[in-house]
Amino acid sequence: MKLAIKIDIDTLKGYLEGLPRLLEILKAHNVRASVFFSMGPDNSGKALRRIFRRGFITKMLRTKAPSAYGIKTLLYGTLLPAPMITASNPDLIRRTADDGHECGIHSWDHVYWQDNLPRLSTDTIHAELERAFSKFEEYAGFRPDCSAAPGWQVTPDSLKVQDELGLTYCSDVRGYSPFMPEMGGKSFSTPQVPSTLPTLDEVLGYVKPEDVAGYYAGLLHDGLNVHTIHTEMEGGMMHWTFSDFLDRCRDMGVEFLTLKEAMKESDLPRCKIEMGEIPGRAGKVALQKGKVE
Repeated sequence: MKLAIKIDIDTLKGYLEGLPRLLEILKAHNVRASVFFSMGPDNSGKALRRIFRRGFITKMLRTKAPSAYGIKTLLYGTLLPAPMITASNPDLIRRTADDGHECGIHSWDHVYWQDNLPRLSTDTIHAELERAFSKFEEYAGFRPDCSAAPGWQVTPDSLKVQDELGLTYCSDVRGYSPFMPEMGGKSFSTPQVPSTLPTLDEVLGYVKPEDVAGYYAGLLHDGLNVHTIHTEMEGGMMHWTFSDFLDRCRDMGVEFLTLKEAMKESDLPRCKIEMGEIPGRAGKVALQKGKVE
């Protein structure tokens, strides 16, 4: 069994509080992860506009979002000004890289991308990503070569822009194995390394907190597993479940690798991407479908 840990940073709280805690947990377990940074403003309060999506309120209550994210976070960009995330402490980016973790871009403005991508032009998508990559390079002294889309939101235009940026791989999709993407009848050249396991916010409420580590250990299968975690959850009030999960992985003899290593070790068939629903998540996400004949 092989396992790649993908860490998404969505908010200021997750960056300043959750990321350092996760770095300590990973160091204690001698695990390298792939970490994706939201570089710009924390507009989390604007996400409440999703209230009319089927399942959104249920998910917020089931995951105890106000406790996990904090009331201030849920007001950023509305009743409170949107603070800049990585500008609050650029040293955390450098620390992540110095610890040996793979670093990439999650977004410039997480909420803006997740809620508006289908309406964005290629020029706007390019500007959003380039702004994030340039700011990362300013802080870290090197330019990352990978990205992961907020909320698994993908369009043919966003895939086209990723190709233009010359990225080594992206992790924008939910699926089962690394692949070359096709969407909307068009083929693209940037490999995708999809998340294969459900996220904690998708299972919490159906699985008791004390059973989370065992639940995830039970999902692992031979071959590649990709687990996306969030600094606001596994780096926050649920950090102990993540540490417990890593202990179980060690006992099971699981081999850890980064997403880039997983991509390089895999045969890459060409597969379609389609938008669809998955259990525990409100709205549609990008899904890996069958091989293109």
